[in-house]
Amino acid sequence: MAVNFNKAEFVLSATTPKAFVRDELPQLAFAGRSNVGKSSVINSVTNRKNFARVGASPGKTTQINYFKIGGGVGYLVDLPGYGYAKVSKAERDRWGKLMEDYFASGLITCGVMIVDARHKPTADDVTMAQWFFDSGCPLVVVANKLDKLKKSEIEPNLTCIYETLELRDEDFLVPYSAEKGIGRDTLLELLSAVLEGNLDQLTEEE
Repeated sequence: MAVNFNKAEFVLSATTPKAFVRDELPQLAFAGRSNVGKSSVINSVTNRKNFARVGASPGKTTQINYFKIGGGVGYLVDLPGYGYAKVSKAERDRWGKLMEDYFASGLITCGVMIVDARHKPTADDVTMAQWFFDSGCPLVVVANKLDKLKKSEIEPNLTCIYETLELRDEDFLVPYSAEKGIGRDTLLELLSAVLEGNLDQLTEEE
């Protein structure tokens, strides 16, 4: 039975490792560059317009935000946007330490990484993918803003993303448009499978 992602509620914001949720429910960790549309993807997944705040300026999320989903089957974890230069060095250092602690905690069940379908992934994107690989969790890469591409650009761009991030056989790349709803059903199927412990079956069907 698919998880009801429309049923979602904010739980807490963690600014220190002590505040990390450790109740053994699955955690879907969403990461992405500050201007890549991560909040829009989360809003699309939960079918809410302003569930994750879409900031007027990038780099607004400076803590780890937990949302309980499906009536309590797991968490959608919104990580701070990365790669935004106008944040102070002290703030970047604090964010970096918080992220390192979270990735080292063993709490991540699945990584959901948002990239821009129009562009080659940045060095920061490559680093973030490596963090997910090192954590030992499966990774779903969401190539957002697909609607901005010409049809002839889609396949080459997706290939570029796959190769640049050095995705593994067990990872997933989902062509997506938060604005148009493209790829939403595929992403929800994957995330439901993670929460229900059935992701291996989907991998075998690929």
